[in-house]
Amino acid sequence: MSYRDRIDIIGQILEAANGRNVTRSKIAYHAFLNYSQLKENLAVLTQKDLLCYDEDTRTFKTTEKGLRFLNTYNLIGEMVKAEQQKWIQNRQT
Repeated sequence: MSYRDRIDIIGQILEAANGRNVTRSKIAYHAFLNYSQLKENLAVLTQKDLLCYDEDTRTFKTTEKGLRFLNTYNLIGEMVKAEQQKWIQNRQT
């Protein structure tokens, strides 16, 4: 796996919990995080209202604010890929 910055990790966590209740283990598996990384990021994301934690089921779910963040993150990623493709095509000609 290549280097990921914090924003990429946050995007993967929010994607893992997008639209469903998921456990810590499933998030860690989906986002390729160890326990200490997972614990730190989940604390920040719940504190910032991007994730919500259900104590009864012990699961996480992406909030509306988190979904907006994830949508914006994905749009920016698509724009960057499109610009990279243009750059590669221009370089080859």
